[in-house]
Amino acid sequence: MEDSSKYESRGVSSDKKEVHQAIRKLDQGLFANTFCKILADPFSVDPETIMMLHADTAGTKTILAYLYWKETGDLNIWKGIAQDALVMNLDDMACSAPVNQFVISNTILRNKKLIPGQVLEAIIDGTMEFANTLKAYGIVLHHAGGETADVGDVVRTLDVGFTAYSSLKKSSVFEINIQPGDLVLGIGSSGQSVYETDYNSGIACNGLTSARHDLLSNYYRQHFPETFDTGIDPALVYSGTARMTDPVKLENNLHTTIGQMLLSPTRTFLPLLYPMLKGDTQGLHGIIHCTGGAHSKVLKFAKGVRIVKNNLPTPPLIFDLIGKSSGASLSEMYNVYNMGTRLEIYGTETCLSGIQILANSLGLPNRIIGRVDSSPDTEVVMEYEDQTWTYSK
Repeated sequence: MEDSSKYESRGVSSDKKEVHQAIRKLDQGLFANTFCKILADPFSVDPETIMMLHADTAGTKTILAYLYWKETGDLNIWKGIAQDALVMNLDDMACSAPVNQFVISNTILRNKKLIPGQVLEAIIDGTMEFANTLKAYGIVLHHAGGETADVGDVVRTLDVGFTAYSSLKKSSVFEINIQPGDLVLGIGSSGQSVYETDYNSGIACNGLTSARHDLLSNYYRQHFPETFDTGIDPALVYSGTARMTDPVKLENNLHTTIGQMLLSPTRTFLPLLYPMLKGDTQGLHGIIHCTGGAHSKVLKFAKGVRIVKNNLPTPPLIFDLIGKSSGASLSEMYNVYNMGTRLEIYGTETCLSGIQILANSLGLPNRIIGRVDSSPDTEVVMEYEDQTWTYSK
């Protein structure tokens, strides 16, 4: 079975083609090529005041937290799920403007018979802890409450999502205009930044359906039938060999487990993005948060260019483990997972050099991973080790 059909057979999609088809008639907002949709603010009398409203969830990462909690009893693992859902909103929004004030509202759907109140409390605690981390960098989250619903007929375990709102000025909006001659700066998702307390595997929130089933053993299929879709081919359900508690040795003699690596909270880049966009943006032409679609994500925002990524870093260990367990091609891996580079910044050499200084001060891995050439066709050419492949519109 080819990688793409294997991925889709599990009921997921890296490019969300059907979703984009369904929403094609919606208003695209005030700006043609911002990373997030931006609207006029109907509640403001100032025409220069505009707004962003964004919603996202932690996806199937909640299932991994559920499995880890059931095996270890560790409620703290749920705190990272709040960060996962928040970052998938806030970092997208921050690619469009230097926003540092957000109003957030959570939507938590649970099967009450399986998810007790202590889990909800841990998620809320995680929300507030993440808010305190951001506050130190001048970024404030205002929690407006939300909805917690017991819907066991709809949700088998738990779904955690947030909606985020921010008000901004038209003059602060950053529009993407990737140009021939630009360089591509990749910002790393793994390791430990100065604002994190633990090692981050770099996994984030995308591709967790495949990662879970490719890595973990059929022990989970036998003991936790509530954690998978019974309508998919049994051969694709928990087809790996690992247990959540299996030990893993990292560099510098650090030790972790498979479960902790899969559940590393999605790293936020807000401490980089906010001051970066608040300052001098001359020579800055694109900011891409490589979530759904991963290294092909930029194709949604580029036109008439060939983006050549020929200096990619060695992927963090978690992606090596997933790749070996799944047998997926590099083309599929880089189309589903960030592979250690979850933020791409496009611009001139001078501009990117300044951003690298800021990234270094925050302990964020970074390197120039490619360049932008003129081309009649919009495409991304990937070169890693001895392989070359292309993503195109």
